[in-house]
Amino acid sequence: MTTPRLISVIGGTGAQGIPVVKALVSSGLYKVRALTRDPTNARFKELQSYGPVEAAVGTFASEPDLRALFHGAWGAFVNIDGFNSGEKSEIFWTIRAWELAIEEGVQLFILGNLDYAYKSSGFRPQFHAGHYDGKGRVGDFILAQNKDTEFRNLVKMRSALFTTGPYIEMTLGKNTPFAPVVEGDTAVWRVPLAGGAVPFTALEDCGFYVKYLFDHPDEADGLNLAVALDHVTFTEYTRAFTSITGHPARWDDIDLHQHIENVFGPAVDWPTGYNADPADPATMTLRQNFTAFFQLWRNSGGNKGIVTRDYAFLDRIHPGRIRSAEQWLQKEAQKGPGDLWSRTKELGHVLKVLEEGRKGKI
Repeated sequence: MTTPRLISVIGGTGAQGIPVVKALVSSGLYKVRALTRDPTNARFKELQSYGPVEAAVGTFASEPDLRALFHGAWGAFVNIDGFNSGEKSEIFWTIRAWELAIEEGVQLFILGNLDYAYKSSGFRPQFHAGHYDGKGRVGDFILAQNKDTEFRNLVKMRSALFTTGPYIEMTLGKNTPFAPVVEGDTAVWRVPLAGGAVPFTALEDCGFYVKYLFDHPDEADGLNLAVALDHVTFTEYTRAFTSITGHPARWDDIDLHQHIENVFGPAVDWPTGYNADPADPATMTLRQNFTAFFQLWRNSGGNKGIVTRDYAFLDRIHPGRIRSAEQWLQKEAQKGPGDLWSRTKELGHVLKVLEEGRKGKI
C-alpha cells in the first residue's frame, strides 16, 4: 500500500481550505499538516474529522513557523488570507512561504490564487482590487520563476496556481457582498452588476481541483488552473431560485457606491486587511477595494471581459463539476437543515473572516 504523501496547508480552516483538506485526506492518498493558531478551534476540529490532519501551531508571518510547517512535506497548498494581512503583507509572506518551501524540499507548491485583474485590464486604476492583485502579483512571480531555465536547473520544486473567484455560497451567506434580503415572500439580491456577470466558484469543487493538481504533478507544473462554475448573471440566478423554491426572487441593479456603503456601513473606510496599517499609503480601504471588485464583474459579462475562464478545459479535467447557478441551487435545495427558502431567511456564515469578526492576529 502506498504511503500517504504529506501536504502542508496554510488557510486550511478557511472557506476554501476546508473542502480542499477534506478531499485530500479522505482520499487516503494524502495526509495534511495544517497551520493554525488554535488547534482546539471548531474549524480545525472539523478538518480532523475528515482524516489524518496534524496541527502546526503558529502563524504564516513567522519564518520558524513556516519552516516547521514545510519540513518533510511532499506538497504544499498555500492560501494566505489577505483580509487578515492586507495586500502588502500578503505579497511578502506568500513569496517568503514559497522560498522556504523550496528550502525545506517541498516537491509541489500550489498557490491559492486570484486573478491579476488589474494587469488583465491594462493596469486601469478602476480595476485595482487589492485582495485580488495581492495574490495575482505573486502568482505571476511564481510562474515566471517556473519558466526560467537557470532557476529550473537549480530548483526542483514544481509550482502551480489554483485561481478561484467569488464563492457562489456567498449568494446565500450572511453579510457578504452578494447576500439577499427577504421582503415579504420575495428574495431580493441587490448587486451592482449592470450588464456583467460573476465567475462564481463552487466550494464543493475546490477539493477536486486541488487534489487533481497534486495527483498530476507533471501537468500541474507551471499551470494556472483558473476555475469557475459559470459566468453567472443574477437574472439567471433569480429565475433558477424561483423555479427551485417556488418563491419569487428579484435582482435589483443597485448603485455601486450605495451598495458598498450598505454592505460595510460605518466600517466602509477601514483597511481591507484588518491587520494592515491604516496610516500606510499602500493600505486600501474596503470602499476602494470593493468598488474595484465590482467593476471587475461589471466588465466580465459573457466570459468576454477582464476575467475569463476556459470552461472546455474544466469540463475535460472535471466532467462532474457544477456548471450553472441552477445546478448549484438544486444541490443546495437537497441539503439541510430545513428547506432552501427557510435557510434564505436565516442566513449562516460562509466566510471565516465574517464568522470570527474582523479581528485577531496575523
